[in-house]
Amino acid sequence: MLRRFIRPSLPTAFEIDVEGRRIPIMVRQSARARRMSLRVRRAERDVVLTLPPRASLVMAENFAQRHGRWIAERVEQLPNVVPFSHGASIPLRGVLHRIEHRDSLRGLVEVLERDEPVIEVPGLIESLPRRMADFLRREARRDLEEAVTRHATKLGVKFGRISIKDTRSRWGSCSADGNFSFSWRLIMAPSYVLDYLAAHEVAHRREMNHSRRYWAVLRDLFPETDAAEAWLTAHGAELHCYGAAAGACDGPSTKGASTLRG
Repeated sequence: MLRRFIRPSLPTAFEIDVEGRRIPIMVRQSARARRMSLRVRRAERDVVLTLPPRASLVMAENFAQRHGRWIAERVEQLPNVVPFSHGASIPLRGVLHRIEHRDSLRGLVEVLERDEPVIEVPGLIESLPRRMADFLRREARRDLEEAVTRHATKLGVKFGRISIKDTRSRWGSCSADGNFSFSWRLIMAPSYVLDYLAAHEVAHRREMNHSRRYWAVLRDLFPETDAAEAWLTAHGAELHCYGAAAGACDGPSTKGASTLRG
């Protein structure tokens, strides 16, 4: 009787050493994989090694170790998660502000100019994250409503509702009936970036596409288009790391993972 060889199951993770630093590697086997591949994922902040069915643990470890420097460089580039908490520093209109909890059950969240800019948050300490997020949403709505109205007036177009959300697939959108939706996280970017996103969506009231005519309208409306796009490409992911839970640090204008294939 012929017996089928059954390969022992591989561990779900192992570690490699890169210049004294231990980096965990998650292991996945895929029946469709034809070769080994490494992914450093932004959102999950982890490293995943995908293996074809016949790969062994020794092959997996050797492959990961051989590309250890590539892994370490990309792990180092992952943006850090910064919760909304007492003492944390977050950007407001592109300027870092330190969050300070005020031991008072009454009062509004305030922006104060001291030795360094401060956002003072009253209330119960456990309510601080929610109050900070609510404050940033209000500030975003105020700035976006002003910018949208200004750009729409200049372009001579009308618009409908403005919704403020925590979108991850895009920074803003325009519906066919003229309703706008924006990410409240834009309030943490430099003011010209928020202003650009408002102009970007308003320009869709003239051209509901991304044709050459659309970009011509947008650049006439907002000459700093290229600079704002470059900022979002370079720093957009960082905005989704503020007030985020660990493992939730990704957003629009970013690549979800760096991939290397063997």
